[in-house]
Amino acid sequence: MSFNSFGKIFRITTFGESHGIAIGCVIDGVPAGLKIDKEFIQAELNRRKPGKSKYETARKESDEVEILSGTFEGISTGTPIALLIYNKDQKSKDYGNIKDIFRPGHADFTYQNKYGIRDYRGGGRSSARETAMRVGAGAIAKLLIKEIGIEVKSGVFSIGGISAENIDFDYAKRSIIYSLDEKVEQKQREMIRLCQEKHDSIGGAALVKIKNIPIGLGEPIYYKLDSILADAMMSINGVKAIEIGEGEASSSLRGSQNNDEITKEGFTTNHSGGILGGISSGSDIDIKVYFKPTPSIFQPQKTVDKDGNETICNLKGRHDPCIAIRGSIVAESMAALVIADMLLLNMGRQISHIKKIYKY
Repeated sequence: MSFNSFGKIFRITTFGESHGIAIGCVIDGVPAGLKIDKEFIQAELNRRKPGKSKYETARKESDEVEILSGTFEGISTGTPIALLIYNKDQKSKDYGNIKDIFRPGHADFTYQNKYGIRDYRGGGRSSARETAMRVGAGAIAKLLIKEIGIEVKSGVFSIGGISAENIDFDYAKRSIIYSLDEKVEQKQREMIRLCQEKHDSIGGAALVKIKNIPIGLGEPIYYKLDSILADAMMSINGVKAIEIGEGEASSSLRGSQNNDEITKEGFTTNHSGGILGGISSGSDIDIKVYFKPTPSIFQPQKTVDKDGNETICNLKGRHDPCIAIRGSIVAESMAALVIADMLLLNMGRQISHIKKIYKY
C-alpha cells in the first residue's frame, strides 16, 4: 500500500519536498501509442506556477519539466513515465525562526506528532509545491481523455463570498485570477488586495466542469465516480469541502425538485451533477471545490513550541494570499486524473468490450 500514489490503473506517485532538490512523479498505466506533447504539459504547468502576478506568491519557479522515461520519439511506450522539476528559488532562511514552533493552520503540529520529525522549510512534503506534479501528470491524463473528446475546464467561482453570476470558462483562461465572471472579477481582486494590505488571506471556491463524458464511468460500491472525485479534491492542500451538482442545496429540496427527469432527448436538468449511483450519466459533471484561507499570514499568532511552551508565531516568506486561484488548476488536473483512470477501469466491465478488443 502506498500513501503517495493515486489511481488504480492510471496511477501516479509523487515525490519531493518544497525546499528539496527537486519534485517529481511517476505515471504508470499510460497506454502505449499516446502522443506526449511536452509543450502542452509545460503550458499546463505554467498555469499553476508561482510568481505570475501580485495575487500569487512571489516565489519564482520556472517549473521547467523534464521527461525522464516512458516515451520514444514523443510517443508513450506503455512503460512508466517519469517527470522531474528542479526547485530553483528556495529561501529556506525565511523559515529559520519557525523550526521549533508550530504555525497555526498548518500541518506542522500533526506532522511532528505523527512522525517525530518534520522538514520545517516551507512545510516540506505538506507544501502545495507538490501539486505541480499533479498538474504535470494531469496534463498527460488530459492528452489521453482528449482522444475520445472529453474536456475538463475550471475557474475561480468565488473569493471571500463574492461569487460568479455568469459562468464563462473562456474568460477564466484570460483572467489574471482565473475568475469565471468578468463582472465580479474586479471586486474579487479588490478583496484579495484588501487582505494583503492587512497581512491576511482569503478563502475561495473553484468550479470544475467535465464535458462530453461517456455513460458508465465509476465502480460501485466503494469506488464510485463521485466518491473518488471527492477523494481527489480533498487531497489538495487547503480544500475543506466539495459539492457535486446541487451539492449542499439538495438537502433543502424536495425529490420532485431535485430529480432529473428523462426524455428520449436526454435529461431535462442536471441537479445530479452528471453522476447517478456513483456512475456517470452522460451529462456534464459539475464540481465546486472550496479552499480555506491560506494559513500563512503575516500577523502575530499564538502557538506553542515543540516543548509545549506558549509563544508567538511571526511568519516570514512568500505565500499565496488566496490559494483558490492556483488551486483551481490543481483541481482541474485531479479531475482529469480520475477520469483517465475510470476510463481504463471501465473497459473490461462487459464481455462485449473484451471481445471487441480481442476480435473473438
